This record gives sequence, structure tokens and C-alpha cells, in this order.
Amino acid sequence: MDDAGWGDLILGVVIGALKLPDHKYMERRIPTQSFQPPNFENKRYLDDADKISEEIVDVMRPDEENRFKVCSGYVLSSVRRYLENRGFTVEKVEITGELQERVEKGFMDWCVEVGVPLEKTGNRRRFWKFLKWVAEKPDVGEKLVKTGWKSWNQNGETKCSKRRRTRNSSLEL
Repeated sequence: MDDAGWGDLILGVVIGALKLPDHKYMERRIPTQSFQPPNFENKRYLDDADKISEEIVDVMRPDEENRFKVCSGYVLSSVRRYLENRGFTVEKVEITGELQERVEKGFMDWCVEVGVPLEKTGNRRRFWKFLKWVAEKPDVGEKLVKTGWKSWNQNGETKCSKRRRTRNSSLEL
């Protein structure tokens, strides 16, 4: 299991699982609201991740011999505990290859669905690209931001507010 979107300013997180050897893939999304107050402070995203892992187990029907390789990222920490408590062997790993590519594509597809230009989704270091996009479209973008994050409070909110004031004052002329 892997995740994508955790380090990004916008949207929630995509969690995906790949079952080998048949390459059966499944992904689900933790909604943006889970990363906004008061849900963020209550770590609702961890509860959402647990529900997703429960659904993955129900759909993919692994047996006790299956070993789960789960990304070492924080958002999946509760998933690792959940799976261990269900009796599965869990290995905390860095995910690469097909699963990583599919989960990352799932996050990029989500970005495009909400109107983010494809060229802004291209690389892993896209925080500033997303921030600029949100600043240009605050009426749309701010609803999609992880507003519970310190990085939003330190960088984004101020930049978007300045952009709005500039835009509004030019309209008043």
C-alpha cells in the first residue's frame, strides 16, 4: 500500500494497493476536509486511512499468508497497526515501481479533475506551483487546500489574501 498527496498543499491523499501476482489495483481518496480544521487537529485522516484499508482487505480478500508491504509514511501508520491487529504480516517499506506510479497518477488525475492544469502536477516538488495556482484562483482553490497545515498558515493564506486585495482594489477603479 502507498499514498500520494500527503506533502502537497491541495486536496487530500490517495491511498492505493496492488495485489500481486495478478496486479489487481485499488485506490481510494481521503477527502480534503480531513485536512482542514477541526478535522485536521483531530487527525481524521488517520481514521479515513483505516476505513480505506478495511475496504481494501474486504475487496482484495488477502489470506493470512499474504504479506502487506506498506509505505513508511505517517498517513499510513494507523493502517499498519490496523493490518497487524487483523493478523496480517506487515512490512514497513519505501514503495517504488508500479504501485508508486499508479498511486501518484491517481493523485494527478484528481488534481486535473478539480481544474489544476496538468503542467502543475508534473513533479514531486509542486508545493509552490500549487500555491501560485490557489493564489490565482482563490474562490476555487482555497476550498481545496489543506488549511490545517502550518505551511498554509505561514505561506499560502497571506499570499492568497494579498492577491485577493490586489484584484479587488483594481476592480474598484
